[in-house]
Amino acid sequence: MTLIFLICSFMLFLSGCWDRVEINDLALVVATGLDKTDDDKIELSVQIVNPKAHKGGQGAGGGQGGTKPTIVKKVTGQTIFDARSKLQEKVPRRLFWGHNQVIIIGEKMAEEGIQKHIDFFARHPSPRLRAYTFVTEGKAIDTLKIIPDLESSSAEVAGELANFKVGLSVTVKDLLQMLSGEARAAALPWIEVEQDPSNKGGLRVNGTAIFKKDKMVGRIDDKVTRGVLWLRDEIALAAVTVEPKGAEDQISFNLLRSSTELIPKIENGNWKMIVKIVTEDDVVENETKLNLGNPKIVKRLERQLEQDIDKRIRLTLEQVQKEMEADIFGFAETFHRQYPDQWSKVKDQWDDKFPEIEVEIKSKAYIRRPGQSTTPQGVPEKEVKG
Repeated sequence: MTLIFLICSFMLFLSGCWDRVEINDLALVVATGLDKTDDDKIELSVQIVNPKAHKGGQGAGGGQGGTKPTIVKKVTGQTIFDARSKLQEKVPRRLFWGHNQVIIIGEKMAEEGIQKHIDFFARHPSPRLRAYTFVTEGKAIDTLKIIPDLESSSAEVAGELANFKVGLSVTVKDLLQMLSGEARAAALPWIEVEQDPSNKGGLRVNGTAIFKKDKMVGRIDDKVTRGVLWLRDEIALAAVTVEPKGAEDQISFNLLRSSTELIPKIENGNWKMIVKIVTEDDVVENETKLNLGNPKIVKRLERQLEQDIDKRIRLTLEQVQKEMEADIFGFAETFHRQYPDQWSKVKDQWDDKFPEIEVEIKSKAYIRRPGQSTTPQGVPEKEVKG
């Protein structure tokens, strides 16, 4: 009986959440900005949910009396953790990083190298590896300070853009895998601030920052980024507009689905990558007089779509493979898997080998639906072609 009594007594002391922290004691970090100062220090900026704007059940973006839904704090340190510790001294609540949605890297830091700084987000248990990562022109803190029209914070806008896959979508985990991969090259979406005269602003993903051995070596625009997405089999949203040969005006297509397969070949010492693309599209707008119910016209348009894809990819290869010499397409891993012995002989010279790889593009496009109408609308029947 004595033993049972002692066990029950100990259970009373073990119950309860002794180390819990109330939500009212936390400062929720939803976005992080990383910049490099002129004296080679880290400028850490954070976007924190403003509790005053959410009292009394106020909805997102509402606030009370015009109170901003988020506040931005910044501090300088020798490392990210050093800056984080100094930041905690200025915030009367415990900083909580579990809700951090995005990490924005300033252009200066991107050019000087990011790997040693990203190490913090991989090593420390608090930040999320699923946080989306961007590069921005100028300083990251300027992006965090933007007050958007539709969402409650710039962090929410950036996260939604990444989820929507309007361009590359890269998490911290993805970035770490790219930097430690065979090619040691990476690509991050480029995010820009769009400010209007009323001091309201928005964010736009416009192109891609290209990294080689953790340093940004250049930037490609939105058009070339589409080719990157095709090659990486990450294309999700695409609007393609073509002007059919022999016809006036244009036809717009919406991408339904697409798949890309990389097939490496090594024959007689020649390294070659075959890129097989299959895409399916819908017609969403027809400004021409072409009858899209005619199979011959549809076939011609499919060939033209294939040519458009080939052109986009060739443009991407010219800039990224030939000029920047950065393997962000996964060619290195693909050759390594298929030809491990040959790969071991060139892996240390891959930067020199990659620009010489011959790329053959085999694309196949299918138009699945011509829309709710096959014939052009508002065009007299006698003027319809085909």
